[in-house]
Amino acid sequence: MIDPSTGTNTASPGTSTQASPPRTGRSSRTIILALDVVLIILFAALGRDTHEHGLDPAGILVTASPFLAACLAGWVLLARWKSPASLWPAGVALWLITVVAGLGVRALFGGGVALSFAIVTLCVLGAFLLIPRAAAHLWARRKH
Repeated sequence: MIDPSTGTNTASPGTSTQASPPRTGRSSRTIILALDVVLIILFAALGRDTHEHGLDPAGILVTASPFLAACLAGWVLLARWKSPASLWPAGVALWLITVVAGLGVRALFGGGVALSFAIVTLCVLGAFLLIPRAAAHLWARRKH
C-alpha cells in the first residue's frame, strides 16, 4: 500500500501491492478442470431437460461436446500463459473461449445458435465457470 503522505510503499517486504490471485497447486487445477467438465455437462443436461429433449447420457454428451472441446482447448492454450484455474484474467478468458468456440463448433456441425441460446450460454457458463474460481480465490485468501 502507498502512504499518501510520503508516497512510499508501506507493504511489508515480500508482499505485493497488487491484488494477485493466490497460486494454485496441481491438485487444485485438476479439481477446477474436473468441475469445469461436470458443470458443462450439467449445463447441457439442464438445457436438454428444459427443452424436453430427454436426459439420456449420450444425448447430453453430444450437446455438451462442443463446449467441452472448447473448454479443454482453452485449458491447453491458457496453461502456457497463466493458470486457467485462476479467476482473472485466465478464468475470464477461458469462459469466453468456451462460449465463443463452443458456439462456433456447434454451428459448424448444424446445431442451433439462436441469439437467445447464445445469451443463455454466455450467462450460464459464465456463472458455472467463474463462480467456482471466485470461491476458490476467496477460500485461498482466507487461508492466508
